[in-house]
Amino acid sequence: MKHATTTESTDVLLVGGGIMSATLGALLTELEPTWKITLVERLDEIGKESSGVWNNAGTGHSALCELNYAPMKADGTVGTAKAVTINEQFQTSRQFWATMVEEGKLGQASDFINPVPHISMVFNDDHVRYLKARHEAFKQHKLFERMEYSEDRDQLAQWAPLTMRGRGSESVAATFAPEGTDVNFGELTRQLVAHMSANGAEVRTGTQVSNLNKESDGTWTACTTNRLDSEDSREIRAKFVFVGAGGGALPLLQKSGIPEIKGFGGFPVSGLWLRNTKPEIAEQHNAKVYGQASVGAPPMSVPHLDTRFENGEKSLLFGPYGGFKPNFLKQGSLFDLPRSVRTDNLYPMTRAGLANLDLVKYLISELMKNKEQRVEALQEYYPTADGDDWELVHAGQRVQVMRKDKEKGGVLQFGTELITAEDGSIAGLLGASPGASTAVPIMLDLLAKCFPQHKGTWQSRLTELIPAYGRTLDDDPRLADEIMGHTGGVLGIK
Repeated sequence: MKHATTTESTDVLLVGGGIMSATLGALLTELEPTWKITLVERLDEIGKESSGVWNNAGTGHSALCELNYAPMKADGTVGTAKAVTINEQFQTSRQFWATMVEEGKLGQASDFINPVPHISMVFNDDHVRYLKARHEAFKQHKLFERMEYSEDRDQLAQWAPLTMRGRGSESVAATFAPEGTDVNFGELTRQLVAHMSANGAEVRTGTQVSNLNKESDGTWTACTTNRLDSEDSREIRAKFVFVGAGGGALPLLQKSGIPEIKGFGGFPVSGLWLRNTKPEIAEQHNAKVYGQASVGAPPMSVPHLDTRFENGEKSLLFGPYGGFKPNFLKQGSLFDLPRSVRTDNLYPMTRAGLANLDLVKYLISELMKNKEQRVEALQEYYPTADGDDWELVHAGQRVQVMRKDKEKGGVLQFGTELITAEDGSIAGLLGASPGASTAVPIMLDLLAKCFPQHKGTWQSRLTELIPAYGRTLDDDPRLADEIMGHTGGVLGIK
């Protein structure tokens, strides 16, 4: 017997219970408190997929230590534009979080963000020359003025003792940024969603969205089922839909039929970490130490030795070790990748794949590593590490954007891509790092594209939430000192 489908209505439907949906929901709760907001998440808890504490590195991505954001140019100089932009974006996120803490809408800041210096460390003469040039280039920018550079081993040992203990005579250099952070995006997500819920938003976990259909009046109908009770099916009619479902965003946007998603594909990359939870070892390291990526490795696979905080407990993490699984979510289906192939994206995906054979080779080599080989990689950053002290854990699944390109036919794109329908009634986010750290500016971009009619009425509240809204800090030293000093104080960052 077929059970009747319940139909509901809402102003805003958020699909996915991660940091992106939580950020957008929290912003709209502040901007339009009378709007009805509904959030649905396929798992039984909020913030457990890509936003989960061990599913990402937790780096407050501000380009302080991530070398791939500042590439060496053909003329031998280092490009800083992307790094400055990412740092500006993270400062925007910090401002929003600080305001929400000050207004009592988030809990204690140390529950989700902690000061952890960011270090870039390189080995061999060529990489040392690059890092020195990078530091020289960054010194010109206000947002990087506190960064220090050193080749002195005693200094490096003070910054990151474990990295220098037992190290050989190779060339080594590092930069040190004291204002770096570790962010528990899972906890931050849960706090943002709790704020939404306390203000009337409906939060429904264990709910799978199977389809999205546009109605003649411009609204959207989402077909949902209860993952624990297949007979509990509902249709949710929404004026606006945001698909913030991580790797699950691509298939849902494809089902929506919007022309803007045509030509897009996804390339899933899995990962593994080595984790050390021994307090006596974790207490000897307080930094996120990033190095240079292997040839062919995606930016998300840059090796790093990190301090991580979860529920006040300090641990160490090293990795990630890349891998490949065809599922788009950590708890997804092995058929996700083949099911995402369409006539409109087959050629771009093929061209992008052929152009990135180094990546394929890299992932295959990573998959074939045993624990001993993974420990050898760890020992490049922590020479005296004992493999018995470390356990292997699975990181989150990342789906890199593949898209059409006029010249190359198709390209593999690192970073995030905001997809919005022409009428602004639906939007979704594809891609990965540095997404979580830049969630606030990405959602501000979405608001501007999808709700342009509200720009004037929202301006005042947005400026309260984000004091430097619409301005750049790197070009205004006085403003930068004021904003960064205030938000740093609220969030407990130096």
